[in-house]
Amino acid sequence: MEHTTDRRPPMKRTAQDPRHLLGVYLNDHLAGAGAGIALVKRTARAHRGTDAGPRLAALAGEISEDRDSLREVMMALDVPANDLRMLLGMAVAQAGRLKPNGRLLSRSPLSDVLELEAIRLGVEGNKELWRTLHTLARSDPLLDAEAMGRLLARAERQADTLEALRLAAVGRALRSAPGAAPAAPRHGAGRAPKAGWAS
Repeated sequence: MEHTTDRRPPMKRTAQDPRHLLGVYLNDHLAGAGAGIALVKRTARAHRGTDAGPRLAALAGEISEDRDSLREVMMALDVPANDLRMLLGMAVAQAGRLKPNGRLLSRSPLSDVLELEAIRLGVEGNKELWRTLHTLARSDPLLDAEAMGRLLARAERQADTLEALRLAAVGRALRSAPGAAPAAPRHGAGRAPKAGWAS
């Protein structure tokens, strides 16, 4: 009697497989984190020596740690990093340096507003990432629910800090002087608002 061995090929993950989709999702966030870190570091350098500088530098450090935490999650879930997505993310970060701000060769107060809005959007995305993983951790023993909760809380604090910085930048760049009459401005009212952090 001939003995046979059941050698079934390993199951491949299809495009609709939840684990495959989770891998795509995590890699998208990993690529976005790389672009976000580049932007926040650049913004922190631009505001070095100002009141906002230390807060932005601290945020840059925290967001870098968040990316490391995401890599650890991916390793725990056996999700490989997609190098192509990472390269695309960095390309997007470099393209962001060309965003119009009303000046060709120098920063303007509007640069602060645009950059802080972009960083805030990235942090909001991180909040949803950690919220998603915190939810998945309820049924996946490979995920640490407490750690995901701490990362979510930190992202919420980061968003609050960025919103305060953004509103301050809006006030410097876009808000008219109190009581100024557009039709007949007082002497000096037509001058550009002085930027607190922009050079």
